[in-house]
Amino acid sequence: MADLDLITVEVAYALPDKQKIIELLVEPGTSAYQAAERSGIAKSFPELDLESAKMGIFGQALGTKGLKPPREYELQPGDRVEIYRPLIIDPKEIRRKRAEKNKASD
Repeated sequence: MADLDLITVEVAYALPDKQKIIELLVEPGTSAYQAAERSGIAKSFPELDLESAKMGIFGQALGTKGLKPPREYELQPGDRVEIYRPLIIDPKEIRRKRAEKNKASD
């Protein structure tokens, strides 16, 4: 297959103290999940489990808002697959605690 048939995409993952973005060439029709696997990014982050990881394209979570899930979403040229870490605490809980703290300080 000639390079002209391939598209360029990126795969990104970040921890608070370490991040990695890998650019790779893939065949048209490659899914976001396949690109994440092929990138080898999991080798740099032993705690990363691609099977259960949430993924998105430029901040849009796959499998939501009409987007196909990572195993079905076909990448477009220039797409960046973002692999998301699990939430440590629910954002609603953070807002509730902040509101309680602000109320107590008034």
